[in-house]
Amino acid sequence: MELGSIASGSSGNCICVGTADCHLLVDAGISGKRIETGLNSLGLKTSEMEAILVTHEHIDHIAGLGVLARRYGLPIYGTRGTLDAICSVKSVGKIEESLLHPIIPEQEFQIGELTVYPISISHDAADPVAYIMKTDSHKIGVITDLGTYDDALVDKLQDLDILLLEANHDVRMLQTGSYPYPLKQRILGDRGHLSNVLSGQLLGRLLHDRFGAVVLGHLSKENNFAELAYETVRLEVSMGENPYKGDDFPIYVADRSEVSQMVCA
Repeated sequence: MELGSIASGSSGNCICVGTADCHLLVDAGISGKRIETGLNSLGLKTSEMEAILVTHEHIDHIAGLGVLARRYGLPIYGTRGTLDAICSVKSVGKIEESLLHPIIPEQEFQIGELTVYPISISHDAADPVAYIMKTDSHKIGVITDLGTYDDALVDKLQDLDILLLEANHDVRMLQTGSYPYPLKQRILGDRGHLSNVLSGQLLGRLLHDRFGAVVLGHLSKENNFAELAYETVRLEVSMGENPYKGDDFPIYVADRSEVSQMVCA
């Protein structure tokens, strides 16, 4: 299995996950043209995508959704709350009802040779989910827009080979930055976004001897730096109550606006 980030950040998100014979997109939060160009740079075509999995209806996750659906007839999967919310976003445009496939959190479904497991998450959207994609031998998670996590979520994220994990902000940068107070409180709240520190702490609970790599994603342009996210997460893993160190496995940082390399399991 493999994972490639077309874009990942507070201004737009689109992740490609798949096998040699089956690829799908997780979110389409940048323009259709950028998605096509990004996939082409990875040796793939938009027309080859089996489906688009939508985590939630915020515009940085659905900006290019309507274009791709209308141009290529790609099936769109999301919770009923998410799909209903998308249909009310005027900038997305009309999407044929036949392309919309409601899913239920914690209930697996099949797309080609990929088994998809949607997981409810804490975020300020209608009915948001994260996704695990797996085959008989490998398992990849795309876990972003996470205000908080608990033991139940940690249990569901065990035994991953590759993980794209949110490291949205540095708390001090956010607190001292220019954002208005209500927005700061939203981001820091239990329905907001995961900080670098919390990202590292969560990762420390998911590591195992066969863990392949983590890709840090959804970084804030205003309240984070790639180097800071990397070092903070690495340090939290090394200092955590686990047998691993931050240098024991590859840590990549997905670019907010550029295509990142494919990570393979």
